[in-house]
Amino acid sequence: MATLQFTPLTLFRQKHPTTKFPSSSQFNTRPRLGSGSHQSPPLTFTVRSSYKVVIEHEGKSTELEVEPDETILSKALDSGLSVPHDCKLGVCMTCPARLISGTVDQSDGMLSDDVVERGYALLCASYPRSDCVIRVIPEEELLSMQLATAND
Repeated sequence: MATLQFTPLTLFRQKHPTTKFPSSSQFNTRPRLGSGSHQSPPLTFTVRSSYKVVIEHEGKSTELEVEPDETILSKALDSGLSVPHDCKLGVCMTCPARLISGTVDQSDGMLSDDVVERGYALLCASYPRSDCVIRVIPEEELLSMQLATAND
């Protein structure tokens, strides 16, 4: 004979999602009725589906909603921005940028750790991990920084 065991917590979508995070889904866990005399407070989980990324390029600021699994470059190009790029693989370094605020995952790119720690990024290898502001910079600035740290 098979036995089924049910947990005392179930997942409910909130009736009125907060307007503070329009691009996220929020869920509450609530104890089921009759699950015992001990009632714990509900837990809230926030699942972020996109991040606000502001790209500063040629004297203009453009705000984009970027999914965590898409690069900032791909979203910028899809939105009609004309930003420098070539290989789209994080190798050629023709899409350099400076991270002004926020965080990105650029573990697929070829920048040295020293350069990344100084706030440089490649748009084609940058996946947002928070809301961020990023400024497109001249390719020469990044290349000189990368070469300087390679000689250290």
